[in-house]
Amino acid sequence: MDDLVLHRFWSDALARVGIAETPFTGQLFTELCAHYREAHRGYHTMQHLAECLSLLQLHIAEAEHPGEVALALWFHDAIYDVPGHDNEERSADWARDALIAAGLSKDAAQRVHALVMATRHSAIPEGRDACLLVDVDLAILGAPAERFAEYERQIRVEYAHVPPEVFEPRRRAILSQFLAREPLFQTPAIRAAREAQARVNLQAAITRS
Repeated sequence: MDDLVLHRFWSDALARVGIAETPFTGQLFTELCAHYREAHRGYHTMQHLAECLSLLQLHIAEAEHPGEVALALWFHDAIYDVPGHDNEERSADWARDALIAAGLSKDAAQRVHALVMATRHSAIPEGRDACLLVDVDLAILGAPAERFAEYERQIRVEYAHVPPEVFEPRRRAILSQFLAREPLFQTPAIRAAREAQARVNLQAAITRS
């Protein structure tokens, strides 16, 4: 996805929440894109963001606050430090502060903050917006087998510094937690399209690791 298409997604998200485009929002777009293009990323890249934005566009009618969900998606992996344990919190803080500076109300900015925090995937999301955002973020689990295999390789690149005897059991535990969710996807349309393939992908990955 080229920058022109990406900028259309960005502009649409801003328009949905009533934020006018300014030099500040233009600089914010540039900074976000630069973060997703950082060299150390393997999966949490512009490819992932573009796939998520495209999928969200298909299901945007499911959202209560579609612009807020779209903006949360832009920020959800904005900070990605592989060894770090506060990436979502730092991303959420950046989203809230930057969007308030851009003209979003504090209440709406706090909702965006909460949405970004939901992508920690530490609990089943609550509320239509959080469910939709999390489902879009996790949709890769239900991707066709070839794309899922690429995703697995990309994750391994990000954790290349972790030896196999440490990485593999931890990865198996994470994938097993997702497989144990009933259902995995909370948004009905995404569940119908992705749930069955996700379970095939996850079971195969757990068996291989």
